[in-house]
Amino acid sequence: MLAKDSLLRNLKSGLTAILLTSLLLAGCSPGSKENTPEAKPNDGGKGTSTAIGSSYPLNTTETITSWEILNMNAVTFYSNLADTPFGKALVDQTGVQVEYIHPNDQQTAEQFNLMIASDELPDVIEYDWTGRSAGSYPGGPEKAIRDGVILELNDLIDQYAPNLKKKLEADPTLDRMVKTDSGKYYVFPMIRNPSGLVFRGPMIRQDWLEELGLPVPTTIEEWEKTLIAFRDKKGATAPLSVTYTGGNFEIRDAFIGAYKTSNSFYVDDEGKVKYGPMDPQYKDFLALFRKWFAEGLFDKDFALTDTKALDNKILTGQTGATVHLLSGGMGKWMDAMKEQDPKFKLVGAPYPTLNPGEIPFIGQRDFKYNPGPSKAITTAAKNPELIVRWLDYAYSEEGSLLYNFGIEGESYVMENGAPVYTDLIKNNEKYSLQQMVSQYSKPNGPYEADERRNWNTFPEQDEAVKVWAKTDAEKHILPGFLTPTAEESKELGKILTEVSNYKEEMFVKFIVGKEPMESYDKYVEQLKKLGIERAVEIYQSALDRYNSR
Repeated sequence: MLAKDSLLRNLKSGLTAILLTSLLLAGCSPGSKENTPEAKPNDGGKGTSTAIGSSYPLNTTETITSWEILNMNAVTFYSNLADTPFGKALVDQTGVQVEYIHPNDQQTAEQFNLMIASDELPDVIEYDWTGRSAGSYPGGPEKAIRDGVILELNDLIDQYAPNLKKKLEADPTLDRMVKTDSGKYYVFPMIRNPSGLVFRGPMIRQDWLEELGLPVPTTIEEWEKTLIAFRDKKGATAPLSVTYTGGNFEIRDAFIGAYKTSNSFYVDDEGKVKYGPMDPQYKDFLALFRKWFAEGLFDKDFALTDTKALDNKILTGQTGATVHLLSGGMGKWMDAMKEQDPKFKLVGAPYPTLNPGEIPFIGQRDFKYNPGPSKAITTAAKNPELIVRWLDYAYSEEGSLLYNFGIEGESYVMENGAPVYTDLIKNNEKYSLQQMVSQYSKPNGPYEADERRNWNTFPEQDEAVKVWAKTDAEKHILPGFLTPTAEESKELGKILTEVSNYKEEMFVKFIVGKEPMESYDKYVEQLKKLGIERAVEIYQSALDRYNSR
């Protein structure tokens, strides 16, 4: 009971747990949004164009402040992006000094909320502004603009971002993704390449399967049999484990999708928006994981498992299966074990279904616009033109090479007109490709990912993408960049905050056995009282408007 209570307590966040955020912001005085909310987006920087210039490096002595997550692999080497080879090269090539403020990876949402509430903002913030999830800006971009937090970018892009403007004009689909229904651009977007849309899924120890004479599981029944074998014959203390960070259960829709529902909002076969955690069949998923938890098949400490904890469980043989990233998971772990245990092998497993031969209802598949690593300019920015020109560099040919491949002659060379990683990156004796890439380039951020960039170091990774892509996800995933109206956003923000907190609290209680499954109907009724049906209506309207853009 004490262990279960500990799990629940650790899921509850409060201001007392995040007051240390102020230390991250100390010494940074980007200006208060209170002083600038009425400023017109294209007023800042007027009359400075000639002084700054339009070619790189720009002529400036100003420093930009940027709030963004530091890649988890880069943390191995540096505590600040400015100190990395990429950060230094970006200054050299753009002429712009940047002061980076990095939130704690495990408390990003809390620290973001505290920063917004403090009324002290940096010049740019790399974050999810869509308002869709509990971690993104409540109410979405229309509300963020109306609240005087970020700037509308239409005029700024039109005047000072020729590289991004060209890409938006050439791709109408992308263009409608990165603006609101009222036509307001609000971020400099992360643009995925077509081969980078699928990068997460179920993975399992192939060497254990071979040793036990078991096939790669495809159904829930096969998965249970496999996890039992891992527990009983391999001594795995957490046969299946996943990260649970920032209120996000990183199993996403694996296993949940077997019951033709989702762990969040989704689109059903008739094109209607639904909220998975209130579906009748979602109860079946909870019952399954409650059973697996009780039987020691699912990690007893799942609610406390962050990235470092999962790394340890995978690499020490405590865990034989998970749902995680292609490079930051499968590639990283196989690389770490290639000398210590040459037999160690992970392979991608299909998203589980209830019956053999079924096409998985849903899985991980993203859109070309990635909201999370996209940058918005805040109303605290004193020189928006400088910031826009700095951001636009990433979409230029030279900037794209830096953001994707790093520094020519060090991290990559040109061969037959194409960038190719050097041995320093791909054959480093001490560090993985992912670790080296994180120092010399920006794995995620506001730029267009290059189709020629491939971080896979094992054939199993290439095969995993093919396996994970065989789902109906494209049909059922709700776009993460819908934009409710300002009025809807205000209403939605309140609903989602309360719904998400309650849903996560009950999710853990159901799984660990502190809440009887007979309470499921009461749980659904409480979701309705908190306004979940209204949230579904808002998203349906937003989806309809998006489809009509």
